[in-house]
Amino acid sequence: MKILVINPGSTSTKISIFEDKKEVYKEKLDHQKEEIAKFPRIPDQFEFRKQIVLNALKKAGFSLNDFDAIGGRGGNTHPLESGTYRVNEKMIEDLMGLQYGEHASNLGAPLAYTLANEAGIPAFTVDPVIVDEMQPVAKVTGLKDIERKAKDHPLNQKAAARETAKKLGITYDEGNFIIAHLGGGISVASHKKGRIIDVNDALNGDGPFSPERAGDLPNIAVVDMCFSGKYTKEEIKKFLAGKGGLVSHLGTNSLIKVEKMIADGDKYAKLVFDAMVYQIAKEIGKNAAAMKGEVDAIVLTGGLAHSENLTKGIKEYVTFIAPLFVYPGEHEMEAIARGVRRVLEGKEKAKEYS
Repeated sequence: MKILVINPGSTSTKISIFEDKKEVYKEKLDHQKEEIAKFPRIPDQFEFRKQIVLNALKKAGFSLNDFDAIGGRGGNTHPLESGTYRVNEKMIEDLMGLQYGEHASNLGAPLAYTLANEAGIPAFTVDPVIVDEMQPVAKVTGLKDIERKAKDHPLNQKAAARETAKKLGITYDEGNFIIAHLGGGISVASHKKGRIIDVNDALNGDGPFSPERAGDLPNIAVVDMCFSGKYTKEEIKKFLAGKGGLVSHLGTNSLIKVEKMIADGDKYAKLVFDAMVYQIAKEIGKNAAAMKGEVDAIVLTGGLAHSENLTKGIKEYVTFIAPLFVYPGEHEMEAIARGVRRVLEGKEKAKEYS
């Protein structure tokens, strides 16, 4: 069984090929900012990215006819339950029409669908970025017209949860996990018996601050900033997601650089680093309450989980709740391939987008 996986990001397109459970080929196709800047909107990049993928496959000696299915990273559709979805025309319409948001991930399913059609094989997407399984009580805020939303990292979170479940000798659907994805955005979620019942909106800066996102802020201070006359609406949004967190405090989104600053004796960098650890730990604690203390494991994943200083700091706060496991990096390609394979093997039924 051979599966092609396509994962478009802001400045790159990743492709992987899996034969059964083994990744036999992978490549990260980087795009120069000047190249991307030529396209006014994300959908305008479609043909550019499609040709790059086809060129890479040809160079590596693969043909579209070699594959049994193609999996694409899920983008901004309307809220969905988790699972593997068969890509259809309605999904393409919503993604390319930017009905629910604009991000490079919107191109994942359209690329998979178009290439799969050329080869006469099915196309799928797995656990898209707007998976919404939140319990109703978690969505209510103190203002009637504002509802909490789920925009996080379900693909990598669920992959890490499944790996942890194996170590514990249970299935993902049998366990309760708190999963923290630590990257440019940080999401911390309650996974209860196979569903994400609560999670912060990491895309828009909710929750702990991260390398690029401001996280929870004092409301009145934000209102004062908005009406100060110093900033435009777009500038304020950028402060919340893009120029917040480590960027705001230390001028960099690189945790490696921050740890170097600390090693060189920068006391303010140490304070900011400790504060980020503290806020992540507090968010894990909030999720423990949401789970009523019934937690089988806490899992740290994402790129920042490579930092031993970060994971050690979090561990000191939270291991009284449950055992802690660390799976550094993002496992999105493998997670997409697994989801597609479960459908092809008949272990799971593909869901339909409508």
